[in-house]
Amino acid sequence: MSLTPCTILITRQEDSTIAFTRSLGTQLQLSPNRTCTLRIGSRSVTVSVKPLNRRGNFLAIPASIATILKLPNPGKCLIKVEGRRELRIGPLIGIMTSISNDPALPFGGRTSFIRDIIDAGKEDSFFFGFSPRSVNWDDETVTGYFRGTNGGWVRRTVPLPDVVYNRFPNRGLEKTAEIRQLKEEFVNHNIPFFNWGFFDKWDVYRLLDGDKDMSPYVPDTELNPTADDIQQMLERHRFLYLKPSAGSLGFGIYRLTYNPGKGYFLRFRKDNANVLMRFPRFQGLMQMLKRQKIRMSQYVIQQGIRLIELDGCPIDFRFHLTKDGANEWVVSGIGAKKAGRGSVTTHVRTGGQLMTPEQVLVTTHGDKGLEILEKAKDTSIKLAKAIEKAFPHRLGELGLDLGIDQDENIWMFEANSKPGRTIFKHPLLKSQGKDASTNLFEHCLYLSRFTRGGE
Repeated sequence: MSLTPCTILITRQEDSTIAFTRSLGTQLQLSPNRTCTLRIGSRSVTVSVKPLNRRGNFLAIPASIATILKLPNPGKCLIKVEGRRELRIGPLIGIMTSISNDPALPFGGRTSFIRDIIDAGKEDSFFFGFSPRSVNWDDETVTGYFRGTNGGWVRRTVPLPDVVYNRFPNRGLEKTAEIRQLKEEFVNHNIPFFNWGFFDKWDVYRLLDGDKDMSPYVPDTELNPTADDIQQMLERHRFLYLKPSAGSLGFGIYRLTYNPGKGYFLRFRKDNANVLMRFPRFQGLMQMLKRQKIRMSQYVIQQGIRLIELDGCPIDFRFHLTKDGANEWVVSGIGAKKAGRGSVTTHVRTGGQLMTPEQVLVTTHGDKGLEILEKAKDTSIKLAKAIEKAFPHRLGELGLDLGIDQDENIWMFEANSKPGRTIFKHPLLKSQGKDASTNLFEHCLYLSRFTRGGE
């Protein structure tokens, strides 16, 4: 098979004949004056082929054929030969998300994120965003938004894509039968669909349960804790984190501490302020948690770790991992998060500070800091591989929240299957954000079998 970049032209011809330049035919090992099948996404048509007298890699398609194929627009893409006489143009890549009512910001607050992903592949693909409601299985089409030539957005109806990257943002709606069935339909149509859904916190611990190689990196964790569970874990570990099992962004997290000489302490966030409370007895702590209307059936309790600190504030790390064009996990970006004074978490919205990992580890460990960072990178890839092996659906992206304790041990607190990109807002990490987008695009090429160099 051959694969090469080309530029598609739309002509006013009335017949069913496409034309390609000599250089394109040579690279694809095709000769003119024959018939072939032209395909984009799930749609194909039989066409005749003739030469095009022009320099460069150009493919000219009559407007009538472009309409049948529902070609989104002329321009640059990749083209490959499959089998004996099939030409595939594309790839046609869909990002499943939600759509707003503003054509200028079709994906609402996620528009800039979707734009960055699409721009990573705009020279080599037809890349678009779509809503689950815009898929029509009867005629095998989907309506979505593509980047326009003027930098804006254009709405087009196209065939079912070659691959789907799932960034649907609503955790609750994604669990509905309608969305689950939609995902299964893509799989039934042999369309690679990756990042199946949000992880609940317990999902990740369950996936790694029994993996002896990974267990040293996972803190002691209990689902649906009882009062006895909490008391026993406090006596064992001295401090714990109580987290919503389906939570995100640090909301609803409580830090529980037990000091045998002073009692029990509770830290949490309320009304944009950090709260610290002390209780002489365990029963007082539990009564306060009840007053917070915490439903333990929706929480996990997790061993606290004494993390490395900077200026007396704990530090943890977000490792953003993506799969690449070789279907391998790579670390695309790392951000260090310094907790705010008195904060339960390291989130920026609660006073946390975003830094580079080198800034932190060289400050805390000197020359050894970079060695520790490399060890953490290797560990993050091992964890990603272990999660992927245990997970029943395709994964292409993970956000791992890792900590390094004061004995230089590495711990994994959370794994996110649809990680945010807050770390890439740091001026020194923006290039890593571009790397993450490029890796995702290259992985889409791999999944859609538009691999560079052919297969």
